Amino acid sequence: MKVLVVGGGGREHAIVWKLAQNQKIEKLYCAPGNAGIAQLAECVDIGVMEFDKLVAFAREKEIDLTVVAPDDPLAAGAVDAFEAAGLRAFGPRKNAAILEGSKAFSKDLMKKYGIPTAAYETFREPEKALEYLETAKMPIVLKADGLALGKGVLICQDLEEARAGVRTLMLDKQFGSAGDEIVIEEFMTGREVSVLSFVDGKTIRIMTSAQDHKRAKDGDQGLNTGGMGTFSPSPFYTAEVDAFCREHIYQPTVDALRAEGREFKGIIFFGLMLTADGPKVLEYNARFGDPETQVVLPRMKNDLLEVFEACIDGTLDQIELEFEDNAAVCVVLASEGYPEHYEKGFPISGLEQFEGKDGYYVFHAGTKLDAEGRIVTNGGRVLGVTALGSNLKEARANAYKASEWISYQGKYCRSDIGKAIDEA
Repeated sequence: MKVLVVGGGGREHAIVWKLAQNQKIEKLYCAPGNAGIAQLAECVDIGVMEFDKLVAFAREKEIDLTVVAPDDPLAAGAVDAFEAAGLRAFGPRKNAAILEGSKAFSKDLMKKYGIPTAAYETFREPEKALEYLETAKMPIVLKADGLALGKGVLICQDLEEARAGVRTLMLDKQFGSAGDEIVIEEFMTGREVSVLSFVDGKTIRIMTSAQDHKRAKDGDQGLNTGGMGTFSPSPFYTAEVDAFCREHIYQPTVDALRAEGREFKGIIFFGLMLTADGPKVLEYNARFGDPETQVVLPRMKNDLLEVFEACIDGTLDQIELEFEDNAAVCVVLASEGYPEHYEKGFPISGLEQFEGKDGYYVFHAGTKLDAEGRIVTNGGRVLGVTALGSNLKEARANAYKASEWISYQGKYCRSDIGKAIDEA
């Protein structure tokens, strides 16, 4: 069997690593991939949004399954393009990927079907948004409607900050057309939890819980990033929380999409806030989270290819997900200055120390091979160092120990990933 994975970050490296364990797969390709993925799959120089080239490549190589991993191609209809060509692809079609592609759509869906979420209003005119803020309770949250690499959410502490946020999103267009429409919603307090799930249109299977750290600096300070680290499972995701979410959030979301004629097959990522009034949905993603994937897949016992195929075929009800009774922590090693200005092209040393060490993984996010064949930095988030442990504290200690094995100029990471574990 031949499989193509679309994407080139740490999430895709984790997916390729997991798929590579299946003996049925004779050939793995990744487009565009990175230096780490190249050790497991043949990397192809095609961009994630070049649908015609991707489809042509899949036809030429007689690819049996294409896995579309990132948000942008899913929202733009990559899966539709493959299916139109008679090719098999994993991921939601465009009309279902809108669950992540439009925050206004997802908020309206939750309101219509009674799925717990924060109170909100949507705006297309900056003047109306600014007028609304005058009587709104602070702090408040502003969200760009469209995709913004996980960075289009502003938490504003006071009116002045909120006004500036509207200007940033809607007038200055910091995130381009993603800010043509914005959602203004109440600020919720509580513990955040991320829960990934597989969906086949009707059945949903919940993966283990995780928690991401979005802010660039320790203590959740600094700018929002694509994610600076994560841990799994979350000690705050109790059996009681799980039971509530299954009844009031998970299955109702799948049913709501089907009722709207938007059958969802793929991954739904539930970003939850555990408020004093119970769990509520912060956001949906229509794909694996990054870096949540890097802690969830190393704990998953199931064969990933088998689960992907069940989602496509509508047979997910025949599969029970199983996870190891352990814990995982991922520390993202970034480039100094991320998420704003940073330099690239620095050689990375120490990667060989992960070879043959059970329970230690290094997933490449922003790397490439230079002209001399060296692995060098090629992004803001460079590597995700993941380690397992019998519990979260052990996994955290192991992850930070392993992060010291890696060296490159401008290396930066948060020192408090999973610190909440100590307070649980």
